Amino acid sequence: MNTLEALLTRRSCRKFTDKPIEKEKLHQLLQAAMSGPSCVNARDWSFVVVTDPEKLAQMADANGRPAEPLRKAAAAILVCGDLQRAFPPAQAYWVIDGAIAAQNLCLAAQELGLGAVWLGTWPQQDRVEAQKQLFALPESIVPHSIIALGYPDINLTAPREERYEADRVHFERW
Repeated sequence: MNTLEALLTRRSCRKFTDKPIEKEKLHQLLQAAMSGPSCVNARDWSFVVVTDPEKLAQMADANGRPAEPLRKAAAAILVCGDLQRAFPPAQAYWVIDGAIAAQNLCLAAQELGLGAVWLGTWPQQDRVEAQKQLFALPESIVPHSIIALGYPDINLTAPREERYEADRVHFERW
């Protein structure tokens, strides 16, 4: 699958089979996450990989109802910002860097035949604090988002609608 095909066919998957994800595929997902750009190459992210079903359920509880897919996921990756590594003059770029890493995770999952769904955590402080407590994260580590992962229990290869909206594009001026 080429990059454009992955971008144009990717969709969120909230239903997974019971099949576990191979360690090599988890490694490839993390390689993809760490291959995206970051502000001044600060690489100001960290990741918590979870495969234990009980811990996945606790993550779902901590993130609320939209995180229900975690209960059936084979794995999840908690994307976190590392404030000690963030660019000091513009520390808030950690949020964008985390979003890029999360997107790379989702695109890599598509390439590897996995289903993935992005689950927001930051900036909802109740979710941030619940994930921090669940994983005993250091003060400088801030939960950004969760990517729930697994082998899809739905058809992710069916064509999807065109998403290009010409009225949202402006050339040279507004």
